[in-house]
Amino acid sequence: MLICAHYILPIASDPMTGGAVLIRNGEICDMGAADIMKLRYPSEEVRDFGLAAIMPGMVDTHTRMEYSVMRGLVDDLPYNTWLMKVTEKAPLMEMSDWYDSAVLGCLDALSGGITTISDTTSNGASVTATQKLGLRAVVYREVRAMDKNRIEYAMKMAQKDIFHWREEVDESRVTIGIAPGHLFSAHPALMGTAAEFAAEQDIPYAIHLAGSREEMNFVRYGSSPFSVDAMGNDRGFVEVPPWMPTGVSPVQYALNWGAFQAPRTLVVQAVHVDHRDLATLRQNNVAIATCPRENAQLGMGVAPLDEFLRAGIPVGFGTGSPAATNSTDMFTEMTVGMLMSRSMSTRRFLDSGTILELATLGGARALGIDDKVGSLEIGKRADIVAVDLSSSHQAPGGNPISAVVNTCTSSDVLMTMVDGNILYEKNKWHVNVEVARSVARAIEIRGKLRS
Repeated sequence: MLICAHYILPIASDPMTGGAVLIRNGEICDMGAADIMKLRYPSEEVRDFGLAAIMPGMVDTHTRMEYSVMRGLVDDLPYNTWLMKVTEKAPLMEMSDWYDSAVLGCLDALSGGITTISDTTSNGASVTATQKLGLRAVVYREVRAMDKNRIEYAMKMAQKDIFHWREEVDESRVTIGIAPGHLFSAHPALMGTAAEFAAEQDIPYAIHLAGSREEMNFVRYGSSPFSVDAMGNDRGFVEVPPWMPTGVSPVQYALNWGAFQAPRTLVVQAVHVDHRDLATLRQNNVAIATCPRENAQLGMGVAPLDEFLRAGIPVGFGTGSPAATNSTDMFTEMTVGMLMSRSMSTRRFLDSGTILELATLGGARALGIDDKVGSLEIGKRADIVAVDLSSSHQAPGGNPISAVVNTCTSSDVLMTMVDGNILYEKNKWHVNVEVARSVARAIEIRGKLRS
């Protein structure tokens, strides 16, 4: 198949005007001027998107697809209150609800040009959803244990799930990893134990770290809404005292407990970090998933995106929990991330090219899959999207990258392809689920959660 458009945005090289991409067996096999490509491959099916941009599919480095049905149900709250409200609603959902919620999130991602997600789950709903819908994914099994004596059991359950999930998915497209719970929801020894397992099994490892002021104060001073006094009686038995102030940052605390020993480590958030923390992350070859819209929505703070880049740390955008951001929208994420960085940083002005790279190739680097996806290059997998640039509010002119970042929304996505398979076209789906049923189920579940 030849995919043509007025603009081709390879990301790893300069934009091309009037180009075409040849796709065979799920792989990018050739690229060049459309006229020449049509002559070179006369028997190929041609899909011409006109005044549009062909670009690599976007890579979402952090999301929680199974929480998609909670969009708009827990609004206008600061992080700690929001988290408690979401936690209160979670027990109302059954396993089938979690799955249908994850399907809804995956559909949202595909229609918005996201072809790869990095998801954290405790029940495996997103594993089944991504496998069924054809998305590329790195899915982390979240493991929690407040009591040190329960870590061994919690890890056994996690390992059982991980091995089972790996048998159920196409491992060329869906990768299974492990993620310890937040610092305030798990014993610190769990960080190192999970990291050791990840290193032994050569699987990805993710950890939520330095995401909020509450977490920072909890670790450094032992005081915040997550403090010992606020734990209540619903945690079950834990060693006494379960927490003492450490006087260090969350990053240094995690380092002391062996959190960074896995070779494929992703830190999610990293909002409250200093130069020493960044040096630590860089020295340990850690990547970062930054979620600017979630951070702003929940009042968590502003991640130092410019400093991540100057430190040479692989970084990509994540859309965060749909229960916080109300959508899985990488276009909005790019806009918010760019504007927040420009307003906060006086040392470097991030241009549109850098921002688009973070949403594509940067995210792929952060997940360690940039050899497969993230840019349009011969030999890479055909994870491709077409974005409409013909609307009246758009003026691509000589800078189509700026047009994509500054004027496009998810509604401008014309086509989403993963592994050479077209999964979404404007108002048309090519997925192995009944979309109408999924929407109806989402409405049903949301009604239950509201009541």
